[in-house]
Amino acid sequence: MTAFLDTNLLVYAQTTDPKSEIARQAIAEGGTISVQVLNEFANVLRRKLGLSWDEIAEALEDVKTALGPVRPIGLDTHNTAVELSRAHGFHIYDSLIVAAALEAECDQLLTEDLQAGRRIEGLAIVNPFAR
Repeated sequence: MTAFLDTNLLVYAQTTDPKSEIARQAIAEGGTISVQVLNEFANVLRRKLGLSWDEIAEALEDVKTALGPVRPIGLDTHNTAVELSRAHGFHIYDSLIVAAALEAECDQLLTEDLQAGRRIEGLAIVNPFAR
């Protein structure tokens, strides 16, 4: 089983929120992320958590090491995301996450941002915090 991790898991792992342990465990189990996830992660660490750029760089390296190759976001991903937005009513940024997960041939998308239990072209949406 291959999981794609949404940004919120990476963010929770950096906090003392009650969800942080679940997020750390999901990262430790491995999975896939995209460049978009790294960008969103850096943005949240800077703007919401107030981390320094050195701290952000360290967190990014930790994530890249833990989760392996990062998926690019190209024109094909964009085109798929637009179609997913049209078909399912998702926001474009959520659709980009789903499109990248589908391209990576993941079985699960771990996120709290989409409807848990839903399946999109074989990809199961799972809220790891609802377990």
